[in-house]
Amino acid sequence: MELQDRHVVVTGAGRGIGAALARRFHAGGARVSLADLQGAEEVAAELGERAVGFTVDVSTEEGNVRLIEQAEAAFGRIDLFFANAGIGGGTDLESTSEEAWQKAYDVNVNAHRWAAKHLLPGWLAAGEGYFCSTASAAGLLIQIGSAPYTVTKRAAVAFAEWLAVTYGDQGIRVSCLCPQGVNTDMLRNSEDLGGGASVVRSAGEVLEPEVVADIVADAIAEERFLILPHPQVHDYMRRKADDPERWLAGMRKLQARVLAQRG
Repeated sequence: MELQDRHVVVTGAGRGIGAALARRFHAGGARVSLADLQGAEEVAAELGERAVGFTVDVSTEEGNVRLIEQAEAAFGRIDLFFANAGIGGGTDLESTSEEAWQKAYDVNVNAHRWAAKHLLPGWLAAGEGYFCSTASAAGLLIQIGSAPYTVTKRAAVAFAEWLAVTYGDQGIRVSCLCPQGVNTDMLRNSEDLGGGASVVRSAGEVLEPEVVADIVADAIAEERFLILPHPQVHDYMRRKADDPERWLAGMRKLQARVLAQRG
């Protein structure tokens, strides 16, 4: 998909990867609707024409419906919806509350499902539409320290795969972004990843959000499904598939290291 004259919605666009995506799509000629709990309107004001910001909570179906309606009222039919909003938080089964589990599911998985649910009828009628989501390398591998993050990000990847398989022959294109370390508030706050941020930082280069946004724009132009800003993630996936027992043993060693560092 070429971005010029397209209408793109980006959630979680008030900062980090979302803000960088919005800026990159806008620079590519798109009309951009930005959404977040805070900051989206400020980023939109910075971009100026062809940008509008909404303060929206996508952790509810109502919030997603309201966002779609507001975006369409501003710029017309949505061509590309980028479900980028995501949260960390939570550790193990004993320490993580049911409320924290539910919040992780609502933001990291259900928000994708609700958006797609309300976008698909129009897209299928038109014979085209593009759904992108931000998952994580943790969704392909694991996040040491956080069960909710691991489980919900893997579910996000699975949902994107299901969309691509189910609707790919009906004009619906799907991409799933799975970065490793990116210089965002989540990575800087180790507790957001259950103390496992040190593992992420040591596993490879920590990229700036703007670098990730450029990689995403290229992938969307090529309509690639899996977007891996860190190429080594592909190698990790191969090792995991080739020898699951060895891979799990290695992850246990990493986990022991994290626990030792936390005292």
